[in-house]
Amino acid sequence: MSATTQETLEREPWTGPTRHYDIVKEGVIATFVVLVLTVVLAAIFSSPDDPALTFQGWAKSAPDNLYATTVAELAGTSDSATYGPPYNTNGDGQAIGPIAPQKWAGVHQPVDPPNDFVINPLSSQQQPADVADALVTWTSASADVQAGWATRYDTALNDPQGANGDATKVPAGVGGPVPTLATGLVAMATSGALDSVLPAPGQFFTTDNTKQILFLGDGSYLDDAGTANHLQGNEWGMMNETGNFPGQQWLAPFSFWYQLPIFNSDATTGVAATMTANADIYILAIIAVMMLLVIFLPYIPGLRSIPRWIPLHKLVWRDYYRSRK
Repeated sequence: MSATTQETLEREPWTGPTRHYDIVKEGVIATFVVLVLTVVLAAIFSSPDDPALTFQGWAKSAPDNLYATTVAELAGTSDSATYGPPYNTNGDGQAIGPIAPQKWAGVHQPVDPPNDFVINPLSSQQQPADVADALVTWTSASADVQAGWATRYDTALNDPQGANGDATKVPAGVGGPVPTLATGLVAMATSGALDSVLPAPGQFFTTDNTKQILFLGDGSYLDDAGTANHLQGNEWGMMNETGNFPGQQWLAPFSFWYQLPIFNSDATTGVAATMTANADIYILAIIAVMMLLVIFLPYIPGLRSIPRWIPLHKLVWRDYYRSRK
């Protein structure tokens, strides 16, 4: 059939059988089916929607831990207070030998735990008389006096041969206003007020949760929640959804290294302790080298010859190579 004849036939009206077709009805049915499938599959396979962790929840479930963490913030012994850049200058951050990018970047998101986590939140609202007096006593003292109060009380509270975490066993008079301030913050958290003022006192809307996460991370509440939801590093938590649901599989090359004992050791000294303390930057460097090898694979003698030595590609595209013979 010539091209002209074909074109003529295509332009002629259709004279064959016809059938009524309702595209709107089909669209409605298709939309309904997809909606039902989406809801059913989401109910079966989606990640659980756990409620957010709050300071109120922390105060109600583990008030003693929140109390001890508050004391640590005032004493400057918490993880946040000793972390270093980008939050403060109290540590050097992670490094590989002389390579210390955290230290080089410096402090660009300053966080002052005693004031940001304790004093400013307490000062943002009216407090009971004893807490208000403790605030005046604290703010009127010099930095050295404040540090002395907090350090003495923190030491006494955590003395394994003494109070061992029980505030009722700390001798009276130790720490000046520190115990009253800590009690006031726990009470503020229990009421739910701390959740609203910690991000930025007086500011209703905020998207920066750095301070809340740092404060939560200084205590055991956030860590316990991570353990309960299988989100710890030794459980491949980096690539899990909440509740041990499979999540970001593309993070497996990163998470794999955290499973090695050298990067999750309990050692306090030696190579293992150094590698564990700087695990993030070491693993990032390993992944960077792996990616560079992939990027420059065509230019690396030996590696670029692997496909010729192990021709798996010919098995994958066997139909093509069969036709080329």
